[in-house]
Amino acid sequence: MKLFALETGALKLDGGAMFGVIPRVMWEKSYPPVEQNYTKWAMRCLLIIDGNKKILIDTGLGSKQDKAFISRFIYPDNNTLENSLEACGFTPNDITDVIHTHLHFDHCGGSVIYNSEGELVPAFPNARYYVSKTHWDLYKKPNYFEKASFLDENIQPLYNHNVLHFIDSETQFSENVYLQIFNGHTKGQIIPVIKYGNSQLVYGADVFPSAAHVPLAWIMAYDTEPLITLEEKQKFYKQATENNTVLFFEHDWYHQCASLQSTQNGMKIKETFTLSQFLEYYK
Repeated sequence: MKLFALETGALKLDGGAMFGVIPRVMWEKSYPPVEQNYTKWAMRCLLIIDGNKKILIDTGLGSKQDKAFISRFIYPDNNTLENSLEACGFTPNDITDVIHTHLHFDHCGGSVIYNSEGELVPAFPNARYYVSKTHWDLYKKPNYFEKASFLDENIQPLYNHNVLHFIDSETQFSENVYLQIFNGHTKGQIIPVIKYGNSQLVYGADVFPSAAHVPLAWIMAYDTEPLITLEEKQKFYKQATENNTVLFFEHDWYHQCASLQSTQNGMKIKETFTLSQFLEYYK
């Protein structure tokens, strides 16, 4: 099995929104703002080569949105999903499976592109796309707070081209990839767990968007049900240290991965490192 971290751009978000009830005087020590109250976030995807499968986890924001949208949410950056794939020796045609942790625009925007005729088509023509059925139902009937995060142009073309498939429950997706379901940030968020050597690498998505979000109470204001997020994190931490768990951060601009340690004051970061360092250590 092989793993590749794919950088797809830099997201601009309000720091207060990213840290919820945590005061700025506290969160800025762990995650410094870059201008005014704005903070810089990665949109880091993961490519998993597991047997004959080439599995892409999330696809970033993409590049098809208009200039106003881009200026509101994106810092100028040269990284794209296509460039990152190419740097690893792959093309969009190679991808066999795309797993969407959820359908907010910064996680699935790169799944759909405009073709030469100006039509919206799947960006990975040979891939099957996946999302949880619970989350799909939410997209079709969104709540007030999440409605703006669901952009039809990112999602509906996949359904229209008959490449979108639904996961009804937690499942063994491939030999080394297990898909868990988490709620709180949104309903039916998929969290991939990858068995690697004597450890498990967990794709944090928006349950664990950064190393700064490891403490229980550090929960985004974007989470629609923060108390459920809290419960989900507690449940996860009960088994994390037993299974030698390493978190892979989708959004942390400063850290790709981190190991965990249980302390009297709750779960803390033990050590941060890159995916390449993880692969070398746990091979």
